[in-house]
Amino acid sequence: MRDNLLLVEDDARLASLLVDYLGRNGFVVSVERDGARAVERIPAEAPDAVILDIGLQGLDGLSVCRQVRDQYHGPILIFSARGDEVDQVIGLEVGADDYVPKPASPRLLLARLRALLRRQGAAASGAPVRRVEQGGLVVAAGSRTVTVDGQPVQLTTAEFDLLWALACNAGHPVSRQDLMQACRGIDYDGVDRSLDVRVAKLRQRLGDTEPHRFIKTVRGVGYQLAVDS
Repeated sequence: MRDNLLLVEDDARLASLLVDYLGRNGFVVSVERDGARAVERIPAEAPDAVILDIGLQGLDGLSVCRQVRDQYHGPILIFSARGDEVDQVIGLEVGADDYVPKPASPRLLLARLRALLRRQGAAASGAPVRRVEQGGLVVAAGSRTVTVDGQPVQLTTAEFDLLWALACNAGHPVSRQDLMQACRGIDYDGVDRSLDVRVAKLRQRLGDTEPHRFIKTVRGVGYQLAVDS
């Protein structure tokens, strides 16, 4: 089955090139040039993934991501010429699952897109449902659902992958390298702040305020999911 993508891009030439390239690699791609219309289309059409530019007509891509994130739970990959670290951090803070700066080769974009879809689709493999329960937090890998004290918590693809990597090692520190591989499929370079941004956002969604109940910082190593005492 071919995955359906919504490409939100106001550069007509680039959009045409990406539609052709992604189409030849197994995707069905729809294009939207206007940010405000993208806010309406993304939740209504529920594509398998969204590729989102920041500099759009009408409404910028960061605002689009922020507005649709609570309604749309598929992967959002920002593909933007605004490649500064600050822009990438903001993109992750508003709910993007990955951020690829322009210019980048279509091959790289395709690889990052497939990695996001592969991680999201892992639950559909028919494997038995696996659950981790710790101190009111329940994480179910098969259904990719999370509850805190019985209340459901909506997470993005990357946020769930990060939480599951911690849950699988509850009580033990998980390195930044392993967590970067789990939620982005890339190596940790020692300076990338995106993981810390994701952890902060995940804590916010879980209501995990200081002193942190669920996700503990392990200085010089990474993070760990606390276990019941």
